[in-house]
Amino acid sequence: MKILVTVAEVAEVEDDFEVDGLGIDERYLTYDLNEWDDYAVEAAVGIQEAGEDVEVVSVTVGPERADETIRMALAKGVDRAIRVWDDDLASTEYLDSTTKAEVLAAVAAEEEPDLVLTGVQSGDSAFGATGVSLAERIGFEWAAVVNHLDYEAGDDQASVRRELEGGVEELTDVETPAVLTIQTGINDPRYASLRGIRQAQSKEIAPKELADLGLDASATEGAVSLTELYEPETVSDATVYEGSSEETAGQLADLLRDKGVVEG
Repeated sequence: MKILVTVAEVAEVEDDFEVDGLGIDERYLTYDLNEWDDYAVEAAVGIQEAGEDVEVVSVTVGPERADETIRMALAKGVDRAIRVWDDDLASTEYLDSTTKAEVLAAVAAEEEPDLVLTGVQSGDSAFGATGVSLAERIGFEWAAVVNHLDYEAGDDQASVRRELEGGVEELTDVETPAVLTIQTGINDPRYASLRGIRQAQSKEIAPKELADLGLDASATEGAVSLTELYEPETVSDATVYEGSSEETAGQLADLLRDKGVVEG
């Protein structure tokens, strides 16, 4: 069987940063594997290790820079990877969930996976819509915000527990092929071993363009546009104590006495 895992490279912003037009100045950005996707990768590799003849393929939409991130997934056990990018995608002002789902659906049509795992959301845009949008396009059953997964390679259905609103959880079965969006905490993502990192260097990252997938520039015409980006004002009544540990401890003790929390 084949498991397709969608992974994303997300930008992490320093505490102090500057807005540059509709983006964050590159000086304040570092890039890493999306946290939610790390759990999805672990879930896929876990199914692979427990079964036989299971191939795990990752796919990402991103520039060549993303190869370093993708290799982290390869180092953790993913067999091969696909990266989709071209000039039309690069010139798109904002890649929303619609566009990403369109591209990922084209990859899924080529790969014909039995199971698709995605992170619930990305750490930058946090829309949480790509996985479900992908399922809609490829006609797979789906379950979102999965925090427990009981599935063995070759099964016709997956038993999942998923988070709903207000702390309510749902136990349900999903027929495969299916798309599952994986929540953090479902497992303990492994660290990439030195051996895995070395092996990842020789694994395939297949570059693809929209045309290779039967798509054109119209695929980038998403429904969401970015019109403004600004740093929100911080409103807080927090008190910051400065000084030595003895001084700040004394100040905190005075406050607690004033509030009636402690006596003496």
